[in-house]
Amino acid sequence: MDDKETLRVGTAVRRRRKSLALTLATVAARSGLSVPFLSQIENERARPSTRSLERVAEALETTAAELTAAADLGRTVDVVRAGEDDGGGAGVRCVVRGRHQLRATEYTGEQDTGREFQHHGDELMYIAEGAAEVEAEGRAYRLERGDTLFLSGGVPHRWRATEPGTRILVVAAAGTVGHEGDGPDGRPGHDG
Repeated sequence: MDDKETLRVGTAVRRRRKSLALTLATVAARSGLSVPFLSQIENERARPSTRSLERVAEALETTAAELTAAADLGRTVDVVRAGEDDGGGAGVRCVVRGRHQLRATEYTGEQDTGREFQHHGDELMYIAEGAAEVEAEGRAYRLERGDTLFLSGGVPHRWRATEPGTRILVVAAAGTVGHEGDGPDGRPGHDG
């Protein structure tokens, strides 16, 4: 994510200001910034400097980091670059950031949790590289590069990568997949 994108916090600023029932004039008085500038920030027509964002955050009784994180949650367009590390753990990378209706996680390497999963919602697995084995409804399915496997919600299953360098994309509706270790930032533990 580049610096310009990071500072697109207008929606988060407006949401926070309204949740505190503050006017733009009040935030301007508290921050020392002008009402027109604050309005431009809220309408994404101006991007605040780091110092200005800190002043706005103080006026809104929060931190610049919290406003930036809230902005991340509200993205409508987001590019996750290959090789970006989101801290999901070795070989696990969230490829849809924030809280949205869709969850997508990439698993790389020899993943094998040894446990069975069962989710409320549907799930799709796509093998981008390598191969995997999935057990569902008493059957084993061998998947290779380019293969997909669809699982209806409620189907117990387990899976494991069977070749080094395997890359698997798992896509599911948010809130229907139980992720171990999920925190408030929406980063994955391990699903299946």
